[in-house]
Amino acid sequence: MTLKDPFNRPVSNLRISLTPKCNLSCVYCHREGEKDPTSPLSAAEIAEILRVAAGFGIRSVKFTGGEPLLRPDLIDIVKSVPAGIESSLTTNGILLAGLAADLKKAGMRRVNVSIDSLDPSTYKKITGSDRLSDVLEGIDAALDTGLTPVKLNMVVLKGINDHEVDDFLGYVRGNRDLVLQLIELMNFNNCDHHGELNGLENSLASRSKQIITRRMHHRKKYCLDGAEVEVVRPLHNTEFCAFCNRLRVTSDGKLKPCLLRTDNHVDIRGRSGKDLEDLFCEAVRRRAPFYT
Repeated sequence: MTLKDPFNRPVSNLRISLTPKCNLSCVYCHREGEKDPTSPLSAAEIAEILRVAAGFGIRSVKFTGGEPLLRPDLIDIVKSVPAGIESSLTTNGILLAGLAADLKKAGMRRVNVSIDSLDPSTYKKITGSDRLSDVLEGIDAALDTGLTPVKLNMVVLKGINDHEVDDFLGYVRGNRDLVLQLIELMNFNNCDHHGELNGLENSLASRSKQIITRRMHHRKKYCLDGAEVEVVRPLHNTEFCAFCNRLRVTSDGKLKPCLLRTDNHVDIRGRSGKDLEDLFCEAVRRRAPFYT
């Protein structure tokens, strides 16, 4: 059975937050919209969610946080992903160097690494930490072990790191296993450094030798002299909503039908079997484009 919402959008992707905890304090962090989360889902609960998701034809799962590498049972969770579901993970990369090989062996396909600056002082200003060197080692380890393509998530912050876009393009240039993602700042936190992505995307388009429209979110990939870059714009973006294929699970066990809403969650904590299947269907029924 394939899940489709009332707007005929198929749901083929699951995003599971494994923990609200993080070892950074980024100025813009929205914590997936979670407020005062309780204890996170157990590995067994996550395995059951994945089993039910597989029955609905879910084809991919992305593990997030917080920082998912802080979960001591992460490898077991990755191993529980059913055959036919591709797994990936978004991490700040600090602990990645020591875990990349185990993640690959457990069946993980690839990783996204959140990195908002290549300058140590700017990185510390954004994250509250001076661990940039650890992040870069983590990226190298992911490349070495084949957790590819490695997508670098850069949240564009006006007046802080927006001048570094070309530096990041230089970092990924010439390596087909590295893709840069420029991400629009969300409104979930009191951070007012919203960059101007319209002008930035127009500049990328004018400089690109090739522009590819991706299936997911109808997003464009710009190819600039051996560097690949995507612009992720969830705000005021009807295409982002029209092509959304994702259902989210919060770390405390709620199905979240929409990234930009927190008032329509479906509690699945402790549920299993047919009960959990019905709750999946209810969450999908609650899906509606935030921007139309």
